[in-house]
Amino acid sequence: MVARVLVADDDRAIRESLERALQIEGYDVVTVSNGAAALTVARETSPDAMVLDLMMPAVDGLTVCRVLRAEADRTPILMLTARTETSDRVAGLDAGADDYLAKPFALDELLARLRALLRRALPPAAGGKAADLLEVADLRLDPAARRAWRGDRELELTKTEFDLLELLVRNAGLVLDHSTIYDRIWGYDFGPDSKNLAVYVGYLRRKTEGPGEAKLLRTVRGVGYTVRP
Repeated sequence: MVARVLVADDDRAIRESLERALQIEGYDVVTVSNGAAALTVARETSPDAMVLDLMMPAVDGLTVCRVLRAEADRTPILMLTARTETSDRVAGLDAGADDYLAKPFALDELLARLRALLRRALPPAAGGKAADLLEVADLRLDPAARRAWRGDRELELTKTEFDLLELLVRNAGLVLDHSTIYDRIWGYDFGPDSKNLAVYVGYLRRKTEGPGEAKLLRTVRGVGYTVRP
């Protein structure tokens, strides 16, 4: 099936160049120039992925992302930003984006990241056997249904958050280094200066470790992360 990609950017040159490039790659592309239109099109057409510019007039990419996530829309979102400050990139991820890319960007890198997001969003293969529940202490994951619980509390996780938690739980007790996690979750390494992984681990800690609950996600300084009781 042809994947539909929604591109929202107020820069006409970027919008049109992305439309041509994505169409050449075989995608069904819908483009809009502002966040309000992006919300309307997302609700009406249910795209398979979205590429949102962070800064757009009236309704910006952060607002679009927050609104869709509040509506339980889990469509993979790649956020574009002309800002290089870590705080701006973190803001995009905190709003619910699955990935970010700074402008100016290499087209090949954008296409690679988009393919990675679409792969992770694919449903389990038809006819495949449902995976057993994964458990560490009172944390439970159902990979087939993509649902997670801490005790009796169900966790609201984005696609990237679930993928990261599943990877750590499947390797409970083992320390996974940064490069391994980046390769398995994002399909490429952001580099040693990236805060992307630390940001997502922070999200998971806030969602999985409520008041009075034991810590499960652990940092091994200079190496990576692990899950253990």
